[in-house]
Amino acid sequence: MIELHRFKTGQSVELVANDLRLKSLGAFTVVRAMPAERGIQHYRVKSVKDGHERVVLESELTQP
Repeated sequence: MIELHRFKTGQSVELVANDLRLKSLGAFTVVRAMPAERGIQHYRVKSVKDGHERVVLESELTQP
């Protein structure tokens, strides 16, 4: 099965919270696309501000 990721390694993205309205949580860089779990794409991203890495859902990312 082919997994299609919307974002590519090295791409600049914004992490957003979706609590009734989108709120930017900052600028991040995609470190790598991770395997899908139950059809949901995941990514490891790194904060531009402090270098902290985290795993996020594709739905939590937008293009700046």
